[in-house]
Amino acid sequence: MRGLRGLLDAKPNLKVLIYAGKGGLGKTTLSAATSVKLSSMGRKTLVFSTDPQASLSDVFEQNVFGRGEVMLARDLYVMEIDADKKINDYVASIKRKIIEMYRLDKLPRDIEEYVDSAAAEPAMYESAVYDAMIDVVSEEKYDYYVFDMPPFGHGIRMIAIADVISKWVDKITELRKQAYEYGRVAASLKRQKVTYEDEILKELEYIRGRILKFRDIVMNTETTAFIMVMTPERMTILDTEKAIEMFKSLGLQLSGVVVNQVYPPELAKRPDAPQYLKRRVEEQRKYMAEIREKFGKYVLAVIPMLNREPKGIETLKTVAEELWTPTKRLEDYI
Repeated sequence: MRGLRGLLDAKPNLKVLIYAGKGGLGKTTLSAATSVKLSSMGRKTLVFSTDPQASLSDVFEQNVFGRGEVMLARDLYVMEIDADKKINDYVASIKRKIIEMYRLDKLPRDIEEYVDSAAAEPAMYESAVYDAMIDVVSEEKYDYYVFDMPPFGHGIRMIAIADVISKWVDKITELRKQAYEYGRVAASLKRQKVTYEDEILKELEYIRGRILKFRDIVMNTETTAFIMVMTPERMTILDTEKAIEMFKSLGLQLSGVVVNQVYPPELAKRPDAPQYLKRRVEEQRKYMAEIREKFGKYVLAVIPMLNREPKGIETLKTVAEELWTPTKRLEDYI
């Protein structure tokens, strides 16, 4: 296992590290630990959470939710976005643009209801999350960006539909341009203005640009690394297999796998070890053997189960060191 140190040595231009996987596997903890390690090396680092449950606040034991970029220590910054607020602001701007473009006194009730219902769609949350992601990376204020992604399928879905949406926007844009030309001719005849068509075109181009920017960030294997998080359990093994196939189908490259929450085998050898713990260790050893067989080339590190929940910067340093330079080989857990 090469650890994060090996990954960064092999890819010296990496600046974006994305932890992906199902919920409840410890992505937030590993994201936080990674940012602690990188910042301790004097590299200005931002760890960014897309979790609506304010999990980074919990892990760092400081309230950073919705407060923008918060400095927790030297070179360590945390950002936990309030996606609901971003959505509400975006919806308000859409309503305002409609009123301005069509010179209305107020928004018709049916249109307002339609916009409000669209805001409740899951895709709107994802859009707000990835918009924020694009914003912080584009500013290039940090040496490293560490992202705690939402459950795996959501983030990848944005990549999967990027081309489809981009082509759709291109088609709509072309139709709008044609309509604009017709409208311009008609307006010149009737001496009317159709400036709202310009505004629609600008909005469509903006949407397309954001989608392509997101795709460019995550598809660049020299600057972005996808790291899957898994545990030694049957379901996460199956999920990781599916995820790797999905990566291949989208032309993405998986940079590594971190196996989390693993009981060290020596625990089962202690005379005072309870029977349930011995059974758990034996069960995990079986799955660790399967992980070595199926994902061995991807495994960067194995993070042992700690005797306390990893919260706070000092405790996260323990996880960070194991991530950076693993003290054991994968075979040691089998």
